[in-house]
Parts: sequence; C-alpha cells; structure tokens
Amino acid sequence: LSRGRVVKVPSGSLVRVVGTELVIPCNVSDYDGPSEQNFDWSFSSSGSSYVELASTWEAGFPAQQYRERLRRGEIQLRRTANDAVELLIKKVQPSDQGRYKCSTPSTDATVQGNYEDTVLVKVLADALRLGAPLQPPRGLSLREGEPFELRCSASSASPLHTHLALLWEQWRGPDRRSVLALTHEGRFRPGPGYEQRYQAGDLRLDTVGSDGYRLAVSRALSADQGSYRCVVSEWIAEQGSWQEIQEKAVEVTTVVIQPTVLQVAVPRNVSVAEGKELDLPCNITTDRTDEVRPEVTWYFRRTPDGSLPGPHMLARLDRDSLVHSSPHVALSHTDARSYHLLVRDVGKENSGYYFCHVALWAPGHNRSWHKVAEAMSAPAGVEVTWLEPEYQVYLNASKVPEFSDDLTELECRLVDARGPEASVRFTVSWYYRVSRRSDDVAASELLAVMNGDWTLKYGERSKQRAQEGDFIFSKEQTNTFSFRIQRTTEDDRGNYYCVVSAWTKQRNNSWVKSKDVFSKPVNIFWASEDSVLVVKARQPKPFFAAGNTFEMTCKVSSKNIKSPRYSVLITAEKPVGDLSSPNETKYIISLDQDSVVKLENWTDASRVDGVVLEKVQEDEFRYRMYQTQVSDAGLYRCVVTAWSPVRGSQWREAATSLSNPIEIDFQTSGPVFNASVHSDTPSVVRGELIKLFCIVSVEGAALDPDDMAFDVSWFAVHSFGLDKAPMLLSSLDQKGIVSTARRDWKSDLSLERVSALEFLLRVHGSEDQDFGSYYCSVTPWVKSPTGSWQKEAEIHSKPIFITVKMDVLNAFKYPLLVGVGLSTVVGLLSCLIGYCSSHWCCKKEVQETRRERRRLMSMEMD
Repeated sequence: LSRGRVVKVPSGSLVRVVGTELVIPCNVSDYDGPSEQNFDWSFSSSGSSYVELASTWEAGFPAQQYRERLRRGEIQLRRTANDAVELLIKKVQPSDQGRYKCSTPSTDATVQGNYEDTVLVKVLADALRLGAPLQPPRGLSLREGEPFELRCSASSASPLHTHLALLWEQWRGPDRRSVLALTHEGRFRPGPGYEQRYQAGDLRLDTVGSDGYRLAVSRALSADQGSYRCVVSEWIAEQGSWQEIQEKAVEVTTVVIQPTVLQVAVPRNVSVAEGKELDLPCNITTDRTDEVRPEVTWYFRRTPDGSLPGPHMLARLDRDSLVHSSPHVALSHTDARSYHLLVRDVGKENSGYYFCHVALWAPGHNRSWHKVAEAMSAPAGVEVTWLEPEYQVYLNASKVPEFSDDLTELECRLVDARGPEASVRFTVSWYYRVSRRSDDVAASELLAVMNGDWTLKYGERSKQRAQEGDFIFSKEQTNTFSFRIQRTTEDDRGNYYCVVSAWTKQRNNSWVKSKDVFSKPVNIFWASEDSVLVVKARQPKPFFAAGNTFEMTCKVSSKNIKSPRYSVLITAEKPVGDLSSPNETKYIISLDQDSVVKLENWTDASRVDGVVLEKVQEDEFRYRMYQTQVSDAGLYRCVVTAWSPVRGSQWREAATSLSNPIEIDFQTSGPVFNASVHSDTPSVVRGELIKLFCIVSVEGAALDPDDMAFDVSWFAVHSFGLDKAPMLLSSLDQKGIVSTARRDWKSDLSLERVSALEFLLRVHGSEDQDFGSYYCSVTPWVKSPTGSWQKEAEIHSKPIFITVKMDVLNAFKYPLLVGVGLSTVVGLLSCLIGYCSSHWCCKKEVQETRRERRRLMSMEMD
C-alpha cells in the first residue's frame, strides 16, 4: 500500500542570529507528478494562528505586512526541484522568531499522508564579539627562519549554550589557504600543506586568557608571506545535531618575509703557469647572523655558461663540514666566510671557467634543515699558460693536372719550427673547398685528419676513394706531408689547404692539441667545358589498342664527352589519376655500355620474351613490347648514361639524361566484373556436403563467353572474426587446371566450373575445423579484338560464414542399431545352437528288437 504524499521540513528547531541568513527547505516525498508541485508558507509567532507568508501558486497569498519584504527580495521562494522549494530570509529580524508551516494544496481524490509540516525558528541577538590587536600599518616584516605570533580575541554573550570555532586563514592575492583551525568540538585541524609543520611543533594554536587566540610559528618560511585573517563561527547543539548560527572574520595583519641577502664573489680572471697550484677563493656575504650553515660546491666548464650538470662538479663542502673532492682537488675553509679551491699541478686541460655555488641552510624542529638562500658566482676564467711552439706551414702543388684522370700531388711543408721537440709532435689535416666565382664562402670538406697518436681518419668525401687507392695520404719526411690523387676528375677541381697541428705531451703521457697553423690554399683547375647529354624519344607508329606491339626509339646526342658509350634504362610510370600505385617508377629493361641486356623489374613470367631493347646505331636505341596489356598503360622514358674510358679497362660516368615521356593510353570501355558468394548450406551437420558458389557478374559491354576466362581462388578464415590470415583452399586457372592445398583434417575439396560465370566449391565429409568465413578471388581475362588475352584487375567477393554442427541423433543412431542388431543375432544364434545341441548331441539311441506276433505259450510248456 502507498503511504501517500508526505511534506517534510527540517526536524527539530532552527537557531539563527539577528542579521544572518535563514534557509528552510521543504520537499514532498513520494511525488511523481508530471508538473511542478505548489507550496504555501505560513508563519505563526504564538503557535496558534498562522499568517500567510508566501506562495508559489497564488500571487495575492502573502499577508500585508510581508508584501513589502517580498518586493524588496528580503524574503524569497527558491524552487530547487519539481517537488522541493526553499524559503529564504536574507536578514533575520527578532520578529521572525516563531513557527513556519509548509503546506501543499491538495488536488488528490483520496487524501493519504500529510500535506503540511512545521518547524520552529529561534532568533538570537548578536552576542559574538571579535577583535584583533593593532598592528603596524605595513604589517609584520620578518626574515626567513624567525618566529612570529598572530593574535585575535573572540567571545559570545549568547543566553544559550553556544560553542566557538576559530580558523586562521592566509590570503595571497585571490588564493586562500587554511592554516590551522580549532573546531567547535575542541579539536585542532591543520590545513593542507601544514600537517608536517603542525606535527613537528613548528605551528601552534593557543588560548590566551578567556577570549584570546594565538597562532605561533617558530620558524617562518617564504611560503608564510601573505595576509592573515581570523575567522570565528558560533555553533549550537539542537537535539543532538550541530548548527552553525553565524560566522565573522577580522583582518589581523600582513606578514612579509624578507629574502636572505646572499652574495658570492670569486676572482674574474686568473692566470697560472702549467704545473703550478691553482688557488681560487670563494667569498660569501650575507645578512644572516643566526645559526645558518653554508653548503659550498665548485663547478668547472669549458664555456662560461652558468647551467651546470652534476658531472662537472669538482669539490663540495656540505652543511656538516664534510669535504667531497678528488686527489688532485681540495677545498679548504680559511675563515667564516671564505672557502678556497685548490687544484694541484695544473695542466692545459684545467683552463676554463670555475663557478662557486653556495646554499644556506637553517635548522628546524626535530633536527630538520631547510634551505633559506642559494646563489651562484660569476664565472672565474682560468688560463693555464705554457710555452707554445712556433712554426709556419707552406703548401705547394708539385704536380698539377692538365686533363681529367691526370695525377695531382700536393706537399705540405713545416718550416721554422721552434719549441721543445721532446714534448711536441706535429700532425696534418687536409681540406677541400669548391672554387666559386662569386664572393660566397663555400664550406670546407675534411679529406683526412691525423690525430695525436698518428692514426689517420678519412672524411666522407675521401673515404671510398682512399680505400680504392685513388687518394693517397703519406708523410714523406719529418716536416713534409703529401697528398696524391691518382686519377683527378672534374669534381676534384677546387681549393686545397692543409692544417698542421702541434700536440703537447701531458703528465699522464696523453697528447693534447695545443696549436693549429693553416696554409694558404692551392687552386687545382683546368679549362674544360661542361658535358651535355640530350635524349629524345619518339613513337614511330601510332599505338591504338591492347594486344598490339608498342615501339619507342631514343636518339642520343652529346657534347664535351670523350669517346662516349651509352647505357640505356627503360622506365615506366603510372599515368596521372591512377591511384593504384601513385608516383611509382618501374624499371623494365636495361642495356649497359658493353651492350649487355638485363631484365630489371619485369616479373611477368608469361611474357618473359615480351620486351626487347636493342641498339640500332651508336647513338640510337629501340624498345619494343609485344602483346601489350591494359596494365601496361603509363609513361615510358629512356634514362641514358654516358660513360668515358679511364686508364685501364674502367669506365667513368660522364653525364646522365632523361628523355621525354611516351604515353600508352588505352581508351577502352570494357565490362565491369563483380564477384559474390552464395551457399544453400550455410549451416551443415558434420559429415554433410558443403556447397559454395562463386558467381561472377558482368556489367557494361556484353561479351561472348568464349571471350572470357577466369582465375578463381577460394580462401577461408577458420575463426569467428577476420583477424587471422586467410588460407588458400583451391584454385582454378583460365585453362581449367585445378590446384588444391593440403590440409591437416580429413575433409576433401573439389572445385569445378558449373557454368560460364559460376564456380562451385564442394567440401566433402565436413569436419568441425571447416567452419569459418569463405570468399573467392577472381581475376578476369578478356580476349581483345586482336586475339590476345588481356588480364583485368583482381576482384574479391564478400565473405560468407559456414557453421558445422554435430548431429546428436545420427551420432547415437548407428551405435544403437549396431547394438540391437548384434544382440538379436547373438540371441538367435544361441537359440539355434541350443536347439541343435538338444536335437543332435544329447539324444540317446535305444535299439529295440521287433517283437514277433506270437501267441502266448501255455504255462506247462513255460
């Protein structure tokens, strides 16, 4: 049974303070009406008679004394749902104390439940007093690590028994953070981010006197900067539940955390002789006089950049005065504000920039430490001086080429060398730069470089030719380095120069480069004209239909190439608009400079002899393609390369050119083929025959069946989805030859052509493994008017799913029949054996003599 409509307002009584906001919710339970429910609110100060206050339905419902407050918006009705509404009184007055009734007009035929409910509202006078001590106008200025206290006073003279709750808030612009709170139940609650400081005792909230509250912070942090407010709320317990009756806040002060002054100074430029000791002081200046401990770290870099990763650290003095350094580096503490870095027996590798990083740590509660300031010094440039060797470098060309393939020889000579020969060795580097007629600066390319351990490394330009013996780098004498080009090409023309490097021996017997001296460049050049190669392709006779022979000739002309021989490559590109393989260039056949023909990417096995490339004249080549197919459409070009002989039997590539394209375009309107799969047995019982028909349909031009042939292949995916790779079952080519794939189960396959456009696949003795998706792939062949067969694009049918089920009746029928038959035969056989045994084997033969018919004899005679 339904309990009917029930109107509900908060149970018990509501307590509010004069001037605060009063919200009374009212809702109807078990209401499922399609429209909004109407509510009427009434008020009674004595509890006997009610005065109309507000209504959601009737505009003239309120009494005269409430209409002005409703017009000003001091009293409002706010609907929160179809079955809920709130009565809002913004500023409660003493006269608002009394009982409020919420009722719903009844439109039900049968009254069930209650249609009204009341709540008592008590209005108290504002007895909460909140204040803060006077602070300087600019607030409280502190240094990080110093303690500070904030105070406010709060008291209540309410006649009822109320409780006070206090919260300290920090404001930084629009952001507000709760610092520490004392709830109305007498519990302390730190705000987010202050839990550890509260647990460590760094943050406390104490009471001072009868109405004073003090927030004490033992050590200020930079995050403590901001404005602080004291928020006090008054609570009352009504019928076992707590109600917040009012809340007040007061601005206490603004806390400003002054940053710690920290300056780190090091010498800007220091020069030290090689093998001596480097002493760099790091002087610290700070305004902190309390107990702070510095952490000093020295870094080193080759550049004056201030970003210092960890691997470049030299030495460190932590806040516990423990030194971390290496055997050749030490860190000393000479006085309270000076820390010295000592590097013993400096060498050239110690030249660079040194940085001093200082961090100040201040102690906290429970032996904790926090960083109050850190600073990085400017770089201290250190130069390690040594006796630099003096020498000059000259480069001259002992052999200059006059033509291509001539010998080029360059000599790089070291002269006027002065310095300690025992600790210095010289190596060479060879460079090449292209000669430019304009003022543009060309980048230099490294040919070869010799390191301090006499190892020779080749550049990208010379690596291959040096391995072939065309580039030879050698050291003829102590002060002479040579470079030979056995066969100089036109690409080798340009400027060459050498760089002689001086390497100094270090204390650890390693060699460090100390100086580079560049020679003046030498220009290798001979007058020659650029090679010119022009290739023109033409089609001697028009090309009209598929199956005809395509012929293309390429005529070659060249200039400034000595005794050229030509190699030819025939390429094909798909025509514009063909999206099957866009931008694909196919190499068909080639003929090299020795007239050797080679098939490149021509993979059509049935047309191996279908392409011919031959040399007609010394500068003319002819390409023929017999029995052309529709798939041969495209752009055909000749790529010709001219080769010049070099010394010996070798050839050098002189120039390469591409001919104009000759297009093969078949303007045909042939038929359009489609393939589909049909089966009368999509669901079979295991052992039954599966029949699958692959039906080919032709759209467009009508064709004679004798002019069409098809390559048909059947595939299957033995799974419930198409995620596995398809398995080839059987195929039938255009000549009627059937090929069947081997499988691991016992069912047999047969494929035959049942009509001109239908192909039947049979699965004999189907097994459970034969379920899955089946589809066919068809490649049509069409006979052209010239009598040649043209291969069309391959098409695929949509798959069809075949299920194989087990026949339970047949599965038990044969065993049952065999059992009944065997039992019948055995029973009949047993009966026959018993009958025969009883009739022939167990019968007793009794032989009786035949009695003669004689009369009885007399007794006397007997």
